[in-house]
Amino acid sequence: MTPAAFAPAIADRLRAGGRLPMSAAGDDTAWRTLVVFSAYRVVLALGLSGAYAFLNAFFQLGTLQPGLAVTTLVTYAVAAVLLVVPALIREPRISLQVTAAVLVDVLAIVVLMHTSGGIRSGIGVSLLISLAAAGLITRGRLVFFHSAVAALAILLEQAFQMWRFDAPASDFVQSGLTSMALFATAGLGWTLARYARTSETIAEQRTIDLANMSQINELVIRDMQDGFLVVDPEGTIRQSNPRAAQLLGPLPQGRRPLLSEYSPEIALLMDSWRRGPEVTYAPFRTPRSSSELAVHFVPIGGGETPPTVVFVEDVGRLRAQAQQMKLVALGRLTASIAHEIRNPLSSINHAAELLAETEHAQAGDDRLVTIIRDNVHRLDRIVQEVLYLNRRDRAQPEPIEARAFLEQFTADFCANEQVPADGVQLEIRTTQRMNFDRQHLHQVLWNLLRNAWRHGLKLRGSVRVTLLPAEAPGMLALEVTDDGRGVAPDLQPHLFEPFFTTEAQGTGLGLYIARELCEGNGARIEYCEGGRGCRFRVTLKGN
Repeated sequence: MTPAAFAPAIADRLRAGGRLPMSAAGDDTAWRTLVVFSAYRVVLALGLSGAYAFLNAFFQLGTLQPGLAVTTLVTYAVAAVLLVVPALIREPRISLQVTAAVLVDVLAIVVLMHTSGGIRSGIGVSLLISLAAAGLITRGRLVFFHSAVAALAILLEQAFQMWRFDAPASDFVQSGLTSMALFATAGLGWTLARYARTSETIAEQRTIDLANMSQINELVIRDMQDGFLVVDPEGTIRQSNPRAAQLLGPLPQGRRPLLSEYSPEIALLMDSWRRGPEVTYAPFRTPRSSSELAVHFVPIGGGETPPTVVFVEDVGRLRAQAQQMKLVALGRLTASIAHEIRNPLSSINHAAELLAETEHAQAGDDRLVTIIRDNVHRLDRIVQEVLYLNRRDRAQPEPIEARAFLEQFTADFCANEQVPADGVQLEIRTTQRMNFDRQHLHQVLWNLLRNAWRHGLKLRGSVRVTLLPAEAPGMLALEVTDDGRGVAPDLQPHLFEPFFTTEAQGTGLGLYIARELCEGNGARIEYCEGGRGCRFRVTLKGN
């Protein structure tokens, strides 16, 4: 997949669900904190009630007005329990609940202070926790309003103590310090809440980035052109992508197979790589695929036998891309060849015909004219075959009835090439149809049979055409065999190179064109060693 085509796919996936509801997650945290704050208030009310009932000799709560103290403690406990309910159901809005809770705390604590002797009782310090919790929950300047209410309540209570009970004026210092502590606690809570909000925003963004990156990685792994397998030290396949299944075959369902079971070829190469890890790239061919593959091993992590990522690359695809680039350049060249060579050839051929018809021809001129005509025809044939390369990308595969096509083809070949009808033996061992471009298959077979008859003994059955199922599922093997001397081992690697020929009159383009046309139809042509004579096999798709 190209980057231009890959970008919309990523955008679609991100729009489909790449972002998480982070604002909802932040609100959920605030509501859960409010529940904890409400539970703390219940514990505080019950603790103060217990202290009054069992340890009042030490705490001295409600010594001035015991009746009011008992009423306040009971009311505070009931109110604390009731405030838990709206926190659990999350109604009404959170700022209103926090404000109501702080007002309840301020009213209850200040009344208890009043019944216990004022600021000297020390109960007012408990308001610091309430204001700090309120600042963390509301995360705004509302906490300073809460602090102001609490400070005014403490100062008014102290003024009432001076007016009603003649409390010393020095108690105002402690009341003022307590009020300042309330504002300081509120400011600290607000600052911590702001830092927490900033950290939460950063965490939310990182979570979004990680989610998006995870989806991007998933898309890259799913749509990458190379297959990959993650193999643990025990040889079990832990992860793979769809491309690996296309190249190597589907993995067993419901279990994690061993690499030696799934692909014995790769398992052997991995064992060899582990013994000598400097060899990290190895070509191979598997019976499940008609393509030539290569593997690249990359260890991950540490340890004596670390997990390994196996990249499976389709070498045929890379070769096809290189051939595509070559054919683009060749296509531009063929137009010039057709114009620059064909027209002069026509002129030379016409001049040779005129020379042969002249009345003043000298002895030996006929031989020279024949030489000119033969070489003109040879050059014209080269031009024709070079121009035929342009048809590779115009392949239109279609299901072809094997027996009818091959019988008609062999009859046409024998008639046009002056080959005896019994010189070509046809053998079909399958009922499947061949999936190939009809004209391309005709050109490929014509080149193979012409070479086979030229290099064979030219006897009955010297050329044999066989169609049978191939090793790979869904593939067919079309073989052309002759009874000649075969190809020397040192020449076999050059058979499919352009302009390579062992014949003086050959162009060296027949097998090269056959390979190009086969690859254009998703097939493969190869020379098979062993046996007498030459044997070429075309592995093509069946239908």
